[in-house]
Amino acid sequence: MSAAIGSHGLLDLYGCPPEPLRDAAKLQSAMEQAARQAGACILSAHFHRFGGHGGITGVLLLAESHISIHTWPEHHYAAADIFLCGSLNPAHARLALEQALQAKHSRWQQHPRGLPALFAQPETGK
Repeated sequence: MSAAIGSHGLLDLYGCPPEPLRDAAKLQSAMEQAARQAGACILSAHFHRFGGHGGITGVLLLAESHISIHTWPEHHYAAADIFLCGSLNPAHARLALEQALQAKHSRWQQHPRGLPALFAQPETGK
């Protein structure tokens, strides 16, 4: 069977200090480093900081897809989404984010996306 078109990683980061989870510039830098470690090409970035002591929602648009993050400093938690096409491995970006956000614990799931064998299947309506 042929390889998938891409790989999608879901990363839950627990026990992070709240400061980096509130700092859009630090998050952007961490995500850019993660993208570089995975071998991705950054096209653009957008980050939004919620008021008060709120968290950040941010995304890097990549030539190979995207990396996004949502943070909850009050819960010492961040959720990252790393979708990379081609032969790039999102696990390489995972390690950079875990280190930059100083996560005490993490949960990682990785899924193939766009399996070529399924392209020829008829629509099922689902």
